[in-house]
Amino acid sequence: MNDSASRRVRVRAPELVGKGGWLNTGDQQYTLADLRGRIVILDFWTFCCINCLHVLDELRELEERHRDTVVVVGVHSPKFVHEAEHQAVVDAVERYGVEHPVLDDPELATWKQYAVRAWPTLVVIDPEGYVVAQHAGEGHVHAIERLVEELEAEHEAKGTLRRGDGPYVAPEPEPTVLRFPGKALLLPSGNFLVSDTTRHQLVELAEDGESVVRRIGTGERGFADGSTEEASFNEPQGLALLDDSSVVVADTVNHALRRLDLASGAVTTLAGTGRQWMQGAPTSGPAREVALSSPWDVALFGGTVWIAMAGVHQLWTYDPEAGTVQVAAGTTNEGLVDGPGAEAWFAQPSGLAATEERLWLADSETSALRWVDLDGAVHTAVGTGLFDFGHRDGEAGQALLQHPLGVTALPDGSVAIADTYNHALRRFDPATGEVTTLATDLREPSDAVLVGDDIVVVESARHRLTRLRLPEEAVRVEAVAHRTQRAATEVAPGRLRLDVIFQAPAGQKLDTRYGPSTRLLVSATPPELLLKGEGADSDLSRELELDPAVTEGVLHVSAMAASCDDDPANEYPACHVHQQDWGVPVRLVAGAADRLPLVLAGLDEGAAGDGS
Repeated sequence: MNDSASRRVRVRAPELVGKGGWLNTGDQQYTLADLRGRIVILDFWTFCCINCLHVLDELRELEERHRDTVVVVGVHSPKFVHEAEHQAVVDAVERYGVEHPVLDDPELATWKQYAVRAWPTLVVIDPEGYVVAQHAGEGHVHAIERLVEELEAEHEAKGTLRRGDGPYVAPEPEPTVLRFPGKALLLPSGNFLVSDTTRHQLVELAEDGESVVRRIGTGERGFADGSTEEASFNEPQGLALLDDSSVVVADTVNHALRRLDLASGAVTTLAGTGRQWMQGAPTSGPAREVALSSPWDVALFGGTVWIAMAGVHQLWTYDPEAGTVQVAAGTTNEGLVDGPGAEAWFAQPSGLAATEERLWLADSETSALRWVDLDGAVHTAVGTGLFDFGHRDGEAGQALLQHPLGVTALPDGSVAIADTYNHALRRFDPATGEVTTLATDLREPSDAVLVGDDIVVVESARHRLTRLRLPEEAVRVEAVAHRTQRAATEVAPGRLRLDVIFQAPAGQKLDTRYGPSTRLLVSATPPELLLKGEGADSDLSRELELDPAVTEGVLHVSAMAASCDDDPANEYPACHVHQQDWGVPVRLVAGAADRLPLVLAGLDEGAAGDGS
């Protein structure tokens, strides 16, 4: 047995259970015993979460290279109430091109058994059914692949590796004109341009919103410029007119902005390198040389193209004249904080709409409607934070949305909100400060465009555009309020030791060439919860002090660690940044645990015991 195998902590893997059952298996139900002999990677995800979508993309090459030894199982663990609906999970698995089995776990049963605390989390199970690694956040797939290669060799030698086809069964394709369309745009001709996201195309529809005029792109995942037939996209989303003759496209999974020439149908790349922006990379410069991160929508505001950079919780801008990009607002921390652009926090901004004086935005993970003024300052109109959501009309301070993805400026100065997970179109009126409901019984609306006195809604999960008359009287609905379904972690009041566990992957070491390679940022909601321990430092362990008078709240923890290949002979070692944000709901209970471990990479040996 090699060194790393003998050092490895092994814990028996808990069974996989989920009330929603298995998807992508041809209706076959599986247990861990059925997967014995294979290396199993559990991907704990939820479909609202941009970091989870990044990991789905990271896993694709690993799955392809090790398809006869590795089985990836997505364990869908909902944050929002809508995500606990089985049909919504079925839709998401198709929408995002998930090509491995998925266990629908609406009650978070398997999540709790594996003590998962964050989306996304990856857990590696060896061919004998033992957990051998856990990683939270994104950027870990290179380390997991190295572990997979070790496990393949080790279990091949032991005779415990079973090669062959996995349990994945592809669903039958559906013959609809659009498939999970993302955004729409009214063209100068009166036609509509729609991002046909799951089919990796743009589709021009006639004025009826149904008849196909032309399709742009091959329909296969790719990143190629060229003619209508040659160009390729990867889950495109937002669209905006650059001028009367061209459209800028947020090509989300390619981490790029593309330009469509309306006359010829030719596609070129305006911004992005095709790779995802990671911490430490440039945040401004020539647009084709700077990496972006899941741009979800675009809008022209103040003479520049603003980008909802969902992947890093920021707003960026692209200057068409200079051909440059730069950060305009947001710190990359996830949350809801107003103020000057450089100090504001966002949570997956996903929809933009510009007026002369305001840039409206749908901040999806905080279920919020926010806006940027002409000075670049950020304000919140509706929404309170990451954990409160629902469907409640009335005064904006107490109104609730659920993961909105789109906003549309209306002629009277108000704004329509595609309230995606409430299947509704909502309206906020700045003049009165009131939120109302314009329409219900939509299916995951993700955008809307004005056409005369009508509003045309992108009904993403019904695969169509739906035309509604803008009502003078808003629809009335029963108020519903929710908090996230995750159970609070019980911790002792007073002193609490926070340990972020990070073990550098095999063959790597912490990168200390330019100073500390780790960073830990801690805050709390409400702020009064933390008497001591707030702020940033380089140590991944910290003594916190919790106020006994505050019985519950949320600890916000952001951790980063950089590791590089440990080979003295290599002058330019490959380096990787591991990063994760946790929002941990806590309840203060006398006698509860006085240590809170959060796994960034590795296993918490303080809790694991021997297990082998």
